[in-house]
Amino acid sequence: MFRQGAMWALALVLLLCAAGAQAADAKDPFLRARTLYNDGQYDAAVAAADEAGRVAGLPNKADLIAARAYLERYRAGAAEIDLINARTRLRRLDPATFTAAERLELLIGLGQALYFDGSSGASALVFASVLEGDGHLEPAARERVLDWWATAVDRDARPRPDIERQGIYQRIRDRMDEEVARDAGNHVALYWAASAARAQGDLHAAWDAAQAAWVRASLAGDRAARLRDDLEELVSRAIVPERARVLGQPADTLHADWVAFKAKWAR
Repeated sequence: MFRQGAMWALALVLLLCAAGAQAADAKDPFLRARTLYNDGQYDAAVAAADEAGRVAGLPNKADLIAARAYLERYRAGAAEIDLINARTRLRRLDPATFTAAERLELLIGLGQALYFDGSSGASALVFASVLEGDGHLEPAARERVLDWWATAVDRDARPRPDIERQGIYQRIRDRMDEEVARDAGNHVALYWAASAARAQGDLHAAWDAAQAAWVRASLAGDRAARLRDDLEELVSRAIVPERARVLGQPADTLHADWVAFKAKWAR
């Protein structure tokens, strides 16, 4: 798909909110490891997690932080050793000792590891279990998991026969409709509603969904600019040229229609 900065980091803020961080003991080794992770200092987060496991005597919880840090290092640099290290840490975890929030973190880590390993279908199933489970996800975290799910489903669908792809992309569209009904400003759902329709070849619906997402972008708050950037790329690079071929019209004409539409909704 045509995402800018796709496959976001899924930070460990599921367990560490700002208020909790301020109230916690600054010398707490687990807190330090999580803070380093959320700050994007993954090397230091691994070292702090390992120290926390030794000092606090809870290597299981430390391995969870380290595994997630290794996954983020792999996401950023694609060094195979980071993925191997992440898998090693994930394999030796005992989820029986985890809180509900830690189990969510583990599921997200497993989904990421499967995706990076090329098992996108299995990855999508794991992310779906997070979205459909009883565990509470903050809106921003839910959007990130939703994006990972849709990206994994999309990658799993691409090599399949068209008759199979149609049903798979319909699943994405149906879920995005549900997510937008839940939160009209869910920028991930707004984007994927248009993208999945385009992937199905339903270019009229893709055009409509892109327009609807553009005008609803203001509901996405600080994610509005990113949504519009992603929509601009999707429409310009995919929907316009593909729709022009189907309609037998010059691509420049349709692109001018898109520019005129955006001008009507300029702030």
